[in-house]
Amino acid sequence: MTSEIVRLADRRAFLQRSAALGGLGLLGGCATTGKAALAVPGFRAPLALAPIKARADRIMNITVCLRPFRAAGPRLEGETVGDKLVVHNYGHGGSGWSLSWGSGLLAVKMALAGGERDIAVIGGGALGLAAATIAQRAGARVTIYAKDRLPEARSARATGIWSPDSRIALAGSVGAGFPAYWEEMARKSFRIHQQYLGLADRPVEWTERYILSDGASQLQAPPPMAFAHYESRISDLTPATEQLQPGQHPFPVARARRQSLPMFNIAAYGHILTNDFLLNGGRFEAMEFHTPADLAALKQKVVINCTGYGARALWKDESIVPVRGQIAWLIPQEEVTYGVYYRGVGTVSRHDGMAVQNSGADESYGYNDANEAPDRAEADAAVATIAALFQPRA
Repeated sequence: MTSEIVRLADRRAFLQRSAALGGLGLLGGCATTGKAALAVPGFRAPLALAPIKARADRIMNITVCLRPFRAAGPRLEGETVGDKLVVHNYGHGGSGWSLSWGSGLLAVKMALAGGERDIAVIGGGALGLAAATIAQRAGARVTIYAKDRLPEARSARATGIWSPDSRIALAGSVGAGFPAYWEEMARKSFRIHQQYLGLADRPVEWTERYILSDGASQLQAPPPMAFAHYESRISDLTPATEQLQPGQHPFPVARARRQSLPMFNIAAYGHILTNDFLLNGGRFEAMEFHTPADLAALKQKVVINCTGYGARALWKDESIVPVRGQIAWLIPQEEVTYGVYYRGVGTVSRHDGMAVQNSGADESYGYNDANEAPDRAEADAAVATIAALFQPRA
């Protein structure tokens, strides 16, 4: 009798475990009934997105960045200045962080081709730190000379979204080989960025973004400037943008699309890159350059020039056109893990703040505007645009 009771108890426990496993969908051969059976085909979890607290009184900072746009694309070439080889690496428009590694690999290859192993890098932003890190990994001694380091450098004022072809060039101004050249930079950058996933402080992470439209009336006219776009060449790197149907999103709009993109938490990313550079023997020296002749003061014979928009004045390079971008920074919301783009305003939820940026109707917004003064009215208007998405429904 005792052994029979034990067998019954064991059988009862097995059935209880089996029921639990079946509820998790782990017993695929077992029949299920009711809601569980109906939920399996085409399963789609309901969206539960925390609302963005888009209020003007939550603005904690307003920053302005000048993107260094060149119609012909980034300048990546060598030039002899006195007794030095200068490798130029600037003019990436709105794609500096995104292309920093791929661009740096090309610049460092040119810098080390002659056998020099003591390298100077001018500029302490995204491009400078990436190039310096790559040169160190190749065995070079590196000194970064810069007026400003992160977080003071202009690179710190970027939104931090993967955007490798944002204002990268004009379609009619690039050479025939530029698209493939750009693709090489983008793919190499993407691969290295992914190596920073899963680290403490999450310098790089994947995020979802919702592109929202009020309907046909909101369709934009063709942009006045023919900026180059090559995202189709690297469409295999990121998931396809998904068109959402009514009921598949919580926003009060007619149309919604969802995309997944890498995001750079620039404060954390810059901190890690800076610390790694120093731990590997790198040195920073505060120095400001006014003319190319100032490079004569450097002991290094090879210089990688990563001065971004600063190259316009330093090299008298009038091909660099400023594209103004302003961000209103709201108090961080850790519970918000997504971004939106609506009526020309985009948000990015980072751990150091919620970025709200007025991008305008098209990419020409801010073109040839070198004003770096914050505009509070513009910030308030951008925040109000996003606030309209989260008003209580009647």
